[in-house]
Amino acid sequence: MKKIEIAEQFLSQNINLFKCPNCGMPFQNINNHSVTCPNNHSLDISKKGTLYFINHKINTEYNTDMLVSRRNIIRAGLFDGILNKISSLIPSGKQNILDIGSGEGTPLSKVESIRNNQDTAIGFDISKPGVNLSTSEINSNLFYCVADLANLPFNDDSISIIMDLFSPSSYNEFNRIIKNNGHLIKIVPNSGYLLELRKKLYSDNDQKQNYDNFNVINLFMEHYPNSVTHQVKYKFKIPQGMQKDLMLMTPMHWGKDAKDLTKSQLNELTSITVDVTVLDNKFTK
Repeated sequence: MKKIEIAEQFLSQNINLFKCPNCGMPFQNINNHSVTCPNNHSLDISKKGTLYFINHKINTEYNTDMLVSRRNIIRAGLFDGILNKISSLIPSGKQNILDIGSGEGTPLSKVESIRNNQDTAIGFDISKPGVNLSTSEINSNLFYCVADLANLPFNDDSISIIMDLFSPSSYNEFNRIIKNNGHLIKIVPNSGYLLELRKKLYSDNDQKQNYDNFNVINLFMEHYPNSVTHQVKYKFKIPQGMQKDLMLMTPMHWGKDAKDLTKSQLNELTSITVDVTVLDNKFTK
């Protein structure tokens, strides 16, 4: 099947999850590769098999080269420990899973592989290049779209699992779309995250070598004081030749004080630390 046909099949089976970004009414019909709401607002499914809920140009620094590098290193296993932990926190049985800021799609695809592709899984990102790359991952249960975190195109009480991997949060929108007994699982990097790379990119006295995300975690706990926290920390052995992908996949190398590393300096990195806090809140409405 063509991507547009796979996407149309997915949307036909899950049209109840989506709402119109113009009027907020639930989408009702699919015809000729378009979805339509009761007020006759419609969106066309692209040939790549996605929907664009944002109709204006978005400026993003996440270019295709960065996204491809991110895909390469995640496919090689950089986030496997994180994704295994996320998967272990998701209740058994079919779930409606939403990946916030899904990038090029690999993390959600990997979670679904761990869960034997049993869920209805949707990823969205503000980056059109990222979502276009993601569409190589689509199948009958996996769908990606371009959308705005501040105006999520999903109906109230429609999502059972929100997965937020290093992305910003919109807690009002999360509270609106999450089902009763649903889970919000947010991943926040700790001070040890990719520490070996940061030490190479920045001088010893640069604050970018050491940082913490206390404010992010504290804000989450203010919203959801009954949340459970988990620490996930491990070393990832960098496959030979993928050191450049590791550097390019992170905004760290954009910093104005970041050093231009030579190939030999990069190749000195043989392993990297992954160090994150996993926040898990179960909603009771």
